[in-house]
Amino acid sequence: MSTMSVREAVYYSAQLQLPGSMPAVEKRAHADAVIREMGLGDAMDTRIGGRMTKGISGGQRKRVTICIEMLTRPRLLFLDEPTSGLDSAASYHVMSHIARVAAREGMTVVAAVHQPSGDVFDLFHRLCLLAYGRTVFFGPASDANQFFTESGFPCPHLRNPSDHFLRTINKDFDEEIVESSKARRKTAAEAIEILTDAYQSPAYSEKTMDRIAEMKGIGGAPFRKREQAGFSTKLFVLTRRSFVNMHRDIGYYWMRLGVYLGIGICLGTIFYQLGHSYSSIQSRCEVIMYTTALLTFMAIGGFPSFVEDVKVAFSLPSD
Repeated sequence: MSTMSVREAVYYSAQLQLPGSMPAVEKRAHADAVIREMGLGDAMDTRIGGRMTKGISGGQRKRVTICIEMLTRPRLLFLDEPTSGLDSAASYHVMSHIARVAAREGMTVVAAVHQPSGDVFDLFHRLCLLAYGRTVFFGPASDANQFFTESGFPCPHLRNPSDHFLRTINKDFDEEIVESSKARRKTAAEAIEILTDAYQSPAYSEKTMDRIAEMKGIGGAPFRKREQAGFSTKLFVLTRRSFVNMHRDIGYYWMRLGVYLGIGICLGTIFYQLGHSYSSIQSRCEVIMYTTALLTFMAIGGFPSFVEDVKVAFSLPSD
């Protein structure tokens, strides 16, 4: 919905996801609070934008998606690169807020993060480090540094641990390392083999298996389906949102309206005053044929907006 503002996008989602018994005033207040929590207070009334229209940045769009998912405070939240497009300060504020909400609401957050800063890395309780489909390390994030040190890859002083981990297991530049280094250095491929073997050793694998067995024994609370808005409310909200989007989309609504007016004037001029003679029957049939064909062809102009809606529908998880 590129024509929607940040406030409108989150509020429409709040109307659909939050319980129907919640008053509209509370839904709007809750949506505004979540937007401010994600650091988007200054961009509330800015349109999201798209390929043809200018709007918020890519990092802000990702935060809008996080806002939509945080509305209902889910028990399990998956985040795919939530800090991409953000500077280190914004990344820390976003992730620290998510961590605070998760601790307060009892949420489990699984996030895939590339090159986190030291402050962001310290927010994670557990770390799963993957290298080309293989598990290099899985356990408490505070134990990762010791694991790399014991495996022969200690983190240099004053270096961000996450940078050291990723640099150690990135084998995209192994050939350059071998050619440029005078002394024999272990390549990333060799480092991955050493680390995966160390992780699969009894000293670490038994801890993981014990933890899994402990989690299985805990069990969980019975699952309860989350209350949402009713069918009539969803129908009204989606219809209203669609009309607002079409009204603001110049290419979808206004340009097509201008084309229709132009075609109407042309056809009216060409077939002006046909009369009621026998020969005018063919002309009237041509008018009907042209009008029907043009309306059919012009309907294809709505496909781009339909495709955008489909992308949004498939990019968001179904509730």
